[in-house]
Amino acid sequence: KSAYGLGPAASKVYQVGKGLSIGGYGEANYQVRVDDQGGRDANGKLKNPDNADLERLVIYAGYKFTDNILFNSEIEFEHASVAGSGNGNGDVSVEFAALDFFIDPMANVRAGMVLLPMGFVNQIHEPPFYFGNNRPEVERQIIPSTWREIGVGLFGEILPNLTYTTYVVNGMDAADFNASGIRDGRQKGAQASAEDLAFVGRVDYAPPVLPGVSVGGSAYVGNSGQNQEFAGQKVDVLTQLYEAHVQWKYRGLEFRTLGSWGHIDDAGVLSKAKKQTIGEDNYGWYTEAGYDVLPWFLPETTQYLAPFFRYEHLDTVASAPDGYLDDQTKDREIYQVGLQYKPIPNVVIKADYRNFKAKKGTMPDDFNLGFGFIF
Repeated sequence: KSAYGLGPAASKVYQVGKGLSIGGYGEANYQVRVDDQGGRDANGKLKNPDNADLERLVIYAGYKFTDNILFNSEIEFEHASVAGSGNGNGDVSVEFAALDFFIDPMANVRAGMVLLPMGFVNQIHEPPFYFGNNRPEVERQIIPSTWREIGVGLFGEILPNLTYTTYVVNGMDAADFNASGIRDGRQKGAQASAEDLAFVGRVDYAPPVLPGVSVGGSAYVGNSGQNQEFAGQKVDVLTQLYEAHVQWKYRGLEFRTLGSWGHIDDAGVLSKAKKQTIGEDNYGWYTEAGYDVLPWFLPETTQYLAPFFRYEHLDTVASAPDGYLDDQTKDREIYQVGLQYKPIPNVVIKADYRNFKAKKGTMPDDFNLGFGFIF
C-alpha cells in the first residue's frame, strides 16, 4: 500500500507498529539497439552497443521510533558495480533519508534528504508501477528523476482526498546545466552548495465522484547560481519548473498523461560560459495507456497482462537565448509499445520497443526485455 506519495515497498515503515522495517526492489534488462548509426569511437568500440544491465538493486530501511516519529531511507546500487570494480559504471547512492514527525493529519513535518514531489515517477519509481523497462524520458530529462535534495517541509491532507507536499531545499547548481537540460544540476545531497535555496510544492486531488481519477500539479522555483560567476558575471539563474498530471485507473485500464514546462533565467550568460546552447525554455509531455486483458480469458485470475502504448514529446532547448542557435537534436518524439506481465503483484516481466525521432539528426530505436520486483 502506497503512503504519503511513496511507492508500496517504500511505505512499509508506515504499516509497522514499531521498530525496524526492511523493503526493496530490483530491476534488470537487456537492450538491443535497432538501426544504429552511431558508429565507433577512436578505440573501435561501438558508441551505442547492445547491453545487459542489472540496472538497480535498492534497499529501503526504516525505523518507527514512536507513533509520531519515524525514519525512512532508500539506498540504491546502480549498474551492479562502482568505480574501481567491474566496468566501474555504477554507483551507490542514498536516494532519500528523512525523519517524519506526525503532528496533525493536515500538517506533518519531514526533514532530511527528500524526493522532490514532482510528476509520477520521482516518488513512485518501483518497477511494477510504471510501464516499460525505461522510465519516461520526459520524467528524466525535463523532470530530472530521481531528483532528491536536502530540505525540510510539510505534508498532509487539507481536505478529504486533497493532499499536499511542500519543501524548502538546497537549490540546483547551474554550473552543471547543459544543452540536455537541468538534470546534471541536481546536487543529490552530496556536500551540496546551499548559497541558494528553492521551493517545491505539490497538490493532488482524487474526486470522489470520479472513482480511480486523480489530478494534480507541482512547481519548483529557486535560484541556481550558488554565488558563482559565469563568463565573468555573477547571476542568479532563477530556475522554474512546473508540471500537471492526470491519472485514471478503471478496472483493467491504466491511463496517465503529464505535461511539464521549465524556464532558466540568464541562459545566455550560461551559454557563453559553457560554450553551448542552454535553453531558456524546455518542455515535455507524454500520454500512456495500458489495459489488463487477462481477465477476458481467465476471469478468476490474479495475474496481470497488459499491452501498453506511450507517446512522448520533449525539447530541452525549446527557445534559445539571443545570439545562439536552437539545438534541434534536442527536439524529440518517442513512440513506445510494450507488454507488461505480472505473475504476482510484486513481480513484473516487461518487453517494449521504442522508436525515436529527432527534428535533426538520427537516434537508434531500441528493444528492451527485462524484469523487476519489490518486497
